[in-house]
Amino acid sequence: QWDLVCGYRQLRQMAQSIYMAGVLVGALVLGGLSDRFGRKAMLMWSYLQLGVMGTCTAFAPNYASYCAFRFAGGMALSGFGLSIACLVVEWIPTPYRAITVAITGFAYTLGQIILAGVAYAVPHWRWLQLSVSLPFFVFLFYSWWLAESARWLVLSGKADRAVKVLQRVATFNNRREEGEKITVEMLKSNMKEELAALKSSYTVSDLVRTPVIRHIFFCLSIVWFSISFSYYGLAMDLQNFGVSIYLIQVIFGAVDFPAKVVVTVSLSYVGRRLSLVVALFLAGLVIVANIFVPTELQTVRTALAVIGKGCLSASFNCVFLYTTELYPTPIRQTGLGFGSTMARVGGIVAPLVKMMDEYYPFLPPAVYGVAPVVAAVAAAFLPETLNAPLPDTIEEVEN
Repeated sequence: QWDLVCGYRQLRQMAQSIYMAGVLVGALVLGGLSDRFGRKAMLMWSYLQLGVMGTCTAFAPNYASYCAFRFAGGMALSGFGLSIACLVVEWIPTPYRAITVAITGFAYTLGQIILAGVAYAVPHWRWLQLSVSLPFFVFLFYSWWLAESARWLVLSGKADRAVKVLQRVATFNNRREEGEKITVEMLKSNMKEELAALKSSYTVSDLVRTPVIRHIFFCLSIVWFSISFSYYGLAMDLQNFGVSIYLIQVIFGAVDFPAKVVVTVSLSYVGRRLSLVVALFLAGLVIVANIFVPTELQTVRTALAVIGKGCLSASFNCVFLYTTELYPTPIRQTGLGFGSTMARVGGIVAPLVKMMDEYYPFLPPAVYGVAPVVAAVAAAFLPETLNAPLPDTIEEVEN
């Protein structure tokens, strides 16, 4: 397609980097907009943009327009992921938060496995792109039913809407009488400290303005970058394991189920910090170990790569939950957005590092393996959030 061979062969990897650049820009732009306009509004916009840009990609007439549509689709992907994460954390009580994040993670894994089947059944890339893009219009229609974050509504000066949302949720949960007792005054009374500490607007600078949040910000940035960097480094090596690309995609997806079950139990009983540190360290260890396995032992190499991918997927689950619990409500989406931004930087850099294997074959896997170990050290300096209340102000975190 479009003569991407010989001297233009590298443009295929460049297209992936452009897509990841879109995801990065989306994390920067849409994260802040969600804190301003609401989680639900940004989620619906992201569904619309994913559907439209994905459909346009399927009919792209040339390489340049293909990259442009993929860039815009990448932006929407960030908005979708960030909005979902915040809605889950701000609605789900602390004891059930880890299991809820795990369930959303399982949905992502199931999507990976289904994608392998759809790609096998629909081999032409244009029809495949269209097949995975049209469902987003269905998601857009049913997202009208989702409830906006009541916590965000109160802190945004929309307590009357928050009351209506809470009453609707109470009715859905067969708690209508309790819901009717909720009033604007009750909500403001329960969140008076958070409202008193609230300022008119928050920006990315609030992530580095105060010492404790600045410390959290730098540690999480290293973790997000390293997980994504190594994850995509492994994913791009699928064709080098001597196994059908469809089969290895299914295997890579299936390993997420046991990995995420283990990490969900660990998050709930051992804690967020230790779970993240162990998952990252194990991922780095097996990726580096794979360097010393002879290429003839494809089964061993594939097994180690699968274990590494499972550990990185578990790390993604950990850091998503951990990030939303570490940042306070007014900058939660912004903080999560910047974390996602660092992940996308990792996703952009990963294919560029992969290009070096033509000159130094051992170097890319070595770099992919060292990154999670460095991230594990950074994660060890983060505070534990297991069973801690969700912070609503910067002052709560600093104190």
